[in-house]
Amino acid sequence: MTQPDELEETARIARDLIRFDTTNYGEGRSNGETEAAEYLGAILEGMGLKTEYVDAAPGRTTVITRVKGADRAKPALVVHGHTDVVPADPENWTVDPFGGVIKDGLLWGRGAVDMKNMDAMIITALQDILGGGKQPQRDLIVAFFSDEENGGVFGSHYLVDNRPDLFAGATEAISEVGGYSVHLNGRRSYLLQTGEKALVWIKLVARGTAAHGSRVIRNNAVTKLARAVATLGEQDWPVQLTDTTEQLVAEIAEIMGIDPLTTGPDEIVLSTGSAAGFIQATLHTTTNPTLLKAGYKHNVIPDTAEALIDIRTLPGDEEKVLAHVRELIGDDIEIIVLHSDLGLENTFDGPLVDAMVGALTTADPGAPVLPYLLSGGTDNKALSKLGIKGYGFAPLQLPADLDFAGMFHGVDERVPLDALVFGRRVLGDLLANY
Repeated sequence: MTQPDELEETARIARDLIRFDTTNYGEGRSNGETEAAEYLGAILEGMGLKTEYVDAAPGRTTVITRVKGADRAKPALVVHGHTDVVPADPENWTVDPFGGVIKDGLLWGRGAVDMKNMDAMIITALQDILGGGKQPQRDLIVAFFSDEENGGVFGSHYLVDNRPDLFAGATEAISEVGGYSVHLNGRRSYLLQTGEKALVWIKLVARGTAAHGSRVIRNNAVTKLARAVATLGEQDWPVQLTDTTEQLVAEIAEIMGIDPLTTGPDEIVLSTGSAAGFIQATLHTTTNPTLLKAGYKHNVIPDTAEALIDIRTLPGDEEKVLAHVRELIGDDIEIIVLHSDLGLENTFDGPLVDAMVGALTTADPGAPVLPYLLSGGTDNKALSKLGIKGYGFAPLQLPADLDFAGMFHGVDERVPLDALVFGRRVLGDLLANY
């Protein structure tokens, strides 16, 4: 087993970050990100950079700095990560989710891929550039946001709304869940994230008659809610392609040797195995129930029951999907929109895309780089309000047997140590030369 003092610097920083329990429970409940932000800020300050800490609420701290580029006339690039993580139940894990355990050549823990790994890669890539006495080609605005797992209400959205000056001169951004490898028909390829689905988080509220649990009560809130939840959870949303997914499906079909005229998009994507984890959901709207709440005693029929539904639509389809959700569950269930955020889709071209593709192919010559749409969301949504075009570029070269998509918000989240070294090198190449 690798000992802590033998760790490569990226792995060490990622491990240290995992040991800060920055669990974000949503709806404003969080363990907070201040300690993690101060840890990263101290490293940035050690590189001679001036940092600023912004608290959207007590304990909800973002740290941000600007690295001066050689050509100040070029638009700035925002390079951002987040320090919060979703909850992890230790009972379900084979290791302490906040222990930063190193075993089997991997770093284990909540945040290992989402996204304390990239936080560490950003830091060490900057150390390589600045420590070598160099400058990036353009200004880099480096931010480690709080509250991303709650849609950025106490993080990126707060800064965009209240401190837009911090992003002055920026036109593009890079962040998580892109530039990672997948194996298609035995060939390593990379998925570069050029957009992401829209987000609509809703609460369903069913009301009925409160009564003794032994009575005949047809107006039962739990029963009504259960019917609505099952309807949405089982809804088979049709395939709907965007420019990005149409291009991606066509390229996958070619690599897999599949005829797209006789095989549908779902089947083409599913032929990729675990790589389909993120991709398939980008071909459909999804309406997934995630939390149920009702009642307080076994023999009491409650008068209300609630459920949370995580809706992800294709960019621009939010209102249309909400209207259809209303049709599906009927007027007897109240729908409350708790949080919504727009979808994004950029074209797979331009100088930044060329630079990202170039950095990957320099590190892994001959490997195809394909555009894809992220089924989840990132803080690029908030930055888009300032006209900043966001991409996902957290480069990782991964083994074929690792279910990377399953690591996100999953049990036993982990990342190979050598993938972190690869990411540091590729990200550093991009930041130094773009």
